[in-house]
Parts: sequence; structure tokens; C-alpha cells
Amino acid sequence: MNRIENIKKQTDNRFLNMYEASALHRDGTASPYYIASRASEIKDLKISTRNDHPDGVIIYAVHGEKKDKIVLIRQFRYPIDDYIYEFPAGLVETGEDMTACAVREMYEETGLDFHPLSVSNAYTKPFYTTVGMTDECCGTIYGYCSGIPTNSHQESGEDIQIILADRNECKRILKEEKVAIMCAYMLMHFIHSSAEKPLQFLDEI
Repeated sequence: MNRIENIKKQTDNRFLNMYEASALHRDGTASPYYIASRASEIKDLKISTRNDHPDGVIIYAVHGEKKDKIVLIRQFRYPIDDYIYEFPAGLVETGEDMTACAVREMYEETGLDFHPLSVSNAYTKPFYTTVGMTDECCGTIYGYCSGIPTNSHQESGEDIQIILADRNECKRILKEEKVAIMCAYMLMHFIHSSAEKPLQFLDEI
């Protein structure tokens, strides 16, 4: 079995750091393996804690009286020097509950009031994002939104457009636009969900 040892911290940044570990392979050889993490110290890496605590939260929210639109953001992302469609999301602050984080982030990014649902832990527990390069975990909170979108609460460094997309627009986005993979999979689900009960799938577990 492969193992990790001799971890070294390579950077000291606020939101993201790089670590170098010695990866021991099945044949007895070793090679460096680089890990990006939200952890500020080696002791906080999931390698160290063995705790899948959420680094961030993703928000799956339905909007409108007819519950026929999904709340998306179209955000400029520096790694690709372009805009990409995503769900509203954000980092969980120290000591903050995931649900409270979702309510806060939705308001900050879109100005909308988020009304979370209580659903099975199988849907909301933290899952790993891009595990080949990072130990980041994100949970998903589901619910409904109300209000009028505004970007007046966004930080100055954020370039975010708020999108309320119906099913036809979601189809177009998947065909024509850059989309974050987690968002893409959930848009596929929204497109095929019941028009009367778009979150009914949450009752299945």
C-alpha cells in the first residue's frame, strides 16, 4: 500500500498552501508528492487530523414562486483567466456551522435570503473536491431562496454575476459555457427534476 511521510510546508499564505510529502509506493520506492490545502499548518492537514471537516460549502438553491429557477453565479476565476458558472459557495469560518455559512455566503454573493432544508447527512456531508491535488472538503446545503438579486454585498475582489436559470437556460449553459464540474452534475439533476418538486430527490435516502 502507498503511504505518505515527511511532510514539509512550502508556502505560508492566508487561504491556500502547498505541502511536499514523501510518497512511499508499493514497490518500495519514494517520490515527492505535492498537496494544496486550506490548512495553515501540517497538524491541520487531513493527513494529520483524519477528520473530513468541511473547508467550504456549496449552495444548491431553487428560486421563484414557481420554484423553476436555480441560483447560479458566473464568476471570474484567475486560474483560467475567464468567467465560469458555479453554485454560490464559500469557505467555512472557524467555529462556523455549515448551514450558517451557506446563509451568510448566499447573502454576500447574491443578496438573496436562503432558507435551508434539513435533509439526510448523506447529501450534506463533506465530500472531497479534486483529491488528486488537494485535501479540500466541501459540504452541500440545499434549500430555497427569496428576494431580489444584488451584488452590493460582494467583496471588491469578487467579479460575480448572479444568474437565475430555468431548465432551458441550464441546458444552454451546459452546452455552451465553462462550468465547474460539481455545478455541471447538479445542473443535469435539476434539468431532469420534477417541475412541481425540484428538491424531491432529497427524500430518496
